[in-house]
Amino acid sequence: MEVHTVTTGAESFTCNVFLVPGERTTLVDTGTYDGVIDEIRDHVDALDAVVLTHQHGDHIDRLSAVSGRFGPEIYAFADHPLRTRAIADGDEIQIGDESFEVVHTPGHADDHVSFVSETTLFAGDVVVHDDGAFDDGSFGRTDMAGQSRETLIESIERLLERTPETVEHMYSGHGGEFHGDVRTVVERALDRAERREPKYPDE
Repeated sequence: MEVHTVTTGAESFTCNVFLVPGERTTLVDTGTYDGVIDEIRDHVDALDAVVLTHQHGDHIDRLSAVSGRFGPEIYAFADHPLRTRAIADGDEIQIGDESFEVVHTPGHADDHVSFVSETTLFAGDVVVHDDGAFDDGSFGRTDMAGQSRETLIESIERLLERTPETVEHMYSGHGGEFHGDVRTVVERALDRAERREPKYPDE
């Protein structure tokens, strides 16, 4: 599956935004990068769908602009004025040319979902490969209001249960993409989260 990170040129803080061309050309999150529309247009002429991992500002700031330019269907777990399709745990959605299962993964955000197929995981902020706190298996922060380390641990366990052994590609909201044994990275993130150690010094 072809995946383009369309926020690589961003100089300000943003999440990673992934463009997946195919039968159903899809954008995973929209980020905060002002140049995201031009980056999308460098690769495709049309956008069928936007899928949101969650609605923190760094993931949805450019949603209105992307919606206005391309008119895609917008899939989200929680309500949003621009949402056209509600998604729930266990739903199947198409991203590019593959079918993905929606896995509800709260803890970092109540509305957080991840998307997993036979080959690929879009993990949002629940699990990341490297983020400055940990390398080769980290997890979303839980030190802010409305967040829960215990809930996040349960979510990573659920995600691990529903991630096939065949998954070899992981794209997360922050840090680098990962290609290889994805389940091992998720397991390492789970182990670190279960230690209950602070991820950040002031947590």
